[in-house]
Amino acid sequence: MSVPRIRITPLASGGSGVPLLLGPSLGTRVARVWEGAVPFLAEDHPVFGWDLPGHGVSPAVTSGFTVDEIASGVLAAADDAGVSRFAAAGVSLGGIVSLALALAAPSRVVSVAMVCSLPKIGQPETWVERAAQVRASGTPSLVQGSAQRWFAPGFIEESPTVASPLLTDLMDIDDESYALCVDALGANDQRPRVRELAMPFTIVAGALDPIIPLPDAEAAVASARAGALHVIADASHLAAVEKPAEVAAAVLSEVPA
Repeated sequence: MSVPRIRITPLASGGSGVPLLLGPSLGTRVARVWEGAVPFLAEDHPVFGWDLPGHGVSPAVTSGFTVDEIASGVLAAADDAGVSRFAAAGVSLGGIVSLALALAAPSRVVSVAMVCSLPKIGQPETWVERAAQVRASGTPSLVQGSAQRWFAPGFIEESPTVASPLLTDLMDIDDESYALCVDALGANDQRPRVRELAMPFTIVAGALDPIIPLPDAEAAVASARAGALHVIADASHLAAVEKPAEVAAAVLSEVPA
């Protein structure tokens, strides 16, 4: 295993509040998946985003890594960008990495928000199958299934200029990097460590998300010292895309002033 090289992008200069450090979901670019929410987040905060290996601006990789090693790469990139103390928020795998950041660097992370994410997502065998599919057929083979999981019924038809670029981005992601991210996701289980968090811990869930069961989100929040759950109506797995204002408000509700 090795620490992947992660790159951070400034997304908005914002106000004088604590910086926000945003992470993307598996198969997306951070600038795209948070695009609609950034104007709301940036009213009082500078906003930065990081990309997963082989996604967006982060270079492709060929060696395996863990979620904790992604977090180490993000912290190194934050150092390079001069971001020393921040609120962490991420979508799906980006949320899991945000939790890992809070556990690895509690003096630097003032709050953590997992958007459409959990300390453990799915079962290992599901992720083994996903990685094998991508290695055999590439990320374009995921487009149809991702469209069904990512968006609530009717969203693609109602907002094609928002949804279609995300699906195009998915096809452009490096296949092996994606598969290695899936391997890391399948091996991850941070549920026992949520109780260690001293900072505010938030889960933002889409009411229609087939990947994140609400009872699991409730259990994760209940295990935290300072946990909060926000459920976004009529949203699926990419709630930050479908309901950006609502997701931004939920993320900011737990960020210290």
